[in-house]
Amino acid sequence: MLIGKPLATKDLPHQAVSRAVGLAVFASDALSSTAYATEEILVILAFAGSAYFGISISIAFAIAVLLFLLTISYRQTILAYPNGGGAYVVARDNLGEIPAQIAAAALLIDYVLTVSVSISSGVAQVTSAVPALRDFRVELALLVIILMTIANLRGVRESGRLFAVPTYFFIFMSFTLLIVSLIEASLGRLKPVTGVEVIHHDVVEPLTWFIVLRAFSSGCTALTGIEAISNGITAFREPRSRNAAATLMVMSAILITIFVGFTLLANAVQAMPSHHETVVSQMARAVYGQNIMYYGTLVSTVLILLLAANTGFADFPRLAALVAADGFLPRQLTIRGARLVFSVGIVTLGMLAGVLVVFLQANVTLLIPLYAVGVFLSFTLSQAGMVVRFWRAGRLKPGEKITNEVTTLEHLPHWRASMVISAVGATATFIVMTIFAVTKFTSGAWLVVLLIPTMVFVFSRIHRHYTDIAHRLSAAGLRLKRGERHVVSALVLVDDIHIGALRMIDYAKSLGVKWRAIHVAINPAKVERIRQKWQERVGEGELTILESPYRQLIEPIRDEVLRELEANPEGYVNVILGHLAMDTLWEQILHQNNAYIFSLALQNLDRVVVTTVPYQCHHDDGNGNGHDKKNGTPLPPEVEVQAEDTAA
Repeated sequence: MLIGKPLATKDLPHQAVSRAVGLAVFASDALSSTAYATEEILVILAFAGSAYFGISISIAFAIAVLLFLLTISYRQTILAYPNGGGAYVVARDNLGEIPAQIAAAALLIDYVLTVSVSISSGVAQVTSAVPALRDFRVELALLVIILMTIANLRGVRESGRLFAVPTYFFIFMSFTLLIVSLIEASLGRLKPVTGVEVIHHDVVEPLTWFIVLRAFSSGCTALTGIEAISNGITAFREPRSRNAAATLMVMSAILITIFVGFTLLANAVQAMPSHHETVVSQMARAVYGQNIMYYGTLVSTVLILLLAANTGFADFPRLAALVAADGFLPRQLTIRGARLVFSVGIVTLGMLAGVLVVFLQANVTLLIPLYAVGVFLSFTLSQAGMVVRFWRAGRLKPGEKITNEVTTLEHLPHWRASMVISAVGATATFIVMTIFAVTKFTSGAWLVVLLIPTMVFVFSRIHRHYTDIAHRLSAAGLRLKRGERHVVSALVLVDDIHIGALRMIDYAKSLGVKWRAIHVAINPAKVERIRQKWQERVGEGELTILESPYRQLIEPIRDEVLRELEANPEGYVNVILGHLAMDTLWEQILHQNNAYIFSLALQNLDRVVVTTVPYQCHHDDGNGNGHDKKNGTPLPPEVEVQAEDTAA
């Protein structure tokens, strides 16, 4: 009902998306940043006073130039690495394992923050229009995260089609706002916005380069999401690289136009940073008044901000699967779910984003400082990796190729120009990252600076574990000895002599090995009755009673298993457990379910095999006759008596 019918593995190629749907899936994060990037610039410039808001125009054009450089550079990355992976794969292929892990950590953090920031900002737009909801912003954000998680579990193509309409609606409303504002300005009817409750800082500081750099770094949030397409190339239809590269160019052109246009319009209507009304709301109100177009603009902005989280949901699971396949994250992240998406990664992202939203109370200003350090670190590593790649390509002779599992390296006639583009991009993003880390360090960037090396350490520990396990499981140089058989002894754990116990004993006898039953005397008064039942209902084999003065189950059984191992040093000990299997979860909860506990307690003992023999509990047919629920066969009379005894 929630995620749809399962898809066959052979349907995976049919889940690829077109350019139009790909733009909706991967561009929503980048496009949504235009809704708050200009506002973040003004928030910082407000420290020096509203007289300096005009500087935001110069800052916006500088960011647009940087965005253009990154677009050209990432286009080269897409064409060079058609299997996706972005900064992680580029760094691993050209810079080594540690830089690749740093890039992966930075990107994974970025995608979690993408979901948190986008949804929190979207909720802020809602509360701007409906102030009564301001106290419920955390609950609203969590609700959207849950809905986004479910939507993405339905599959890439289906979620892409679902989100295409809101994405193109935002593009249409944004361009309409800019065009109408140009017409109004040319007719002299564009007036400054009024009735805005401006943010007031306690102390107005003189304008310094430090404030300008802080404003620039805050505005660079407009660049976030530019790398998303390079990470998700495999989601596009063939030819994947060309379709992804074309989508990247279209996305960047739209992004630059809207961002610069919004900044110019914000200055034209004298929009102010405010805790109670967003800059987009102020611009739309100044251009349209409070009519249907105003509310349409706000609705489109809310939708794109909420759906911007889809970029994180599209890329986080893919990147996590790549890192997990290399052995740096749990292997479960590589498994595709029923709808051919990486379900574990999607659910993990939703949970992490939810925790962050609750912890920071869905506050965009508190989330933004955490946001861009990781983004620009991954930008820098990706571009630096491309510099190394182009330099290596320049060392090859024409026609010479080097192929590995991720890409093919060959001589490029214009490798120097490509290398310069990537080098300029790497230098620019490194400078921005440094500015951001310094200017936002005390505001929260310190957490990301600390978190990235912590994640790299966790990656290394996980990788060490998998490497160690692979070494231990290696059968190289070994061969199973033909004809060699080891002695197996069976220990049957019984709590009473009922039908479930009889089935376990019957199973042990069927193995054709030496067996004996064990009962732990938690209740000493019950022991004599069990001995009597054993003689009446079993009448063969050995029943061992283990004393347990402190009413412990695991310790006496474990000690007995160890004694059996000592008596049979070359053989196996098969511990046979009973389990009462009920038809529903609620019925199962009503029973002790000790089989699971015993399995965990004995699993680290060498040469010990634990076998669970379930007994599917029979239901009464209403006439006093027991029936097997599966086939309705009446039980024999002797089983009826034992079933009653068990119930007692």
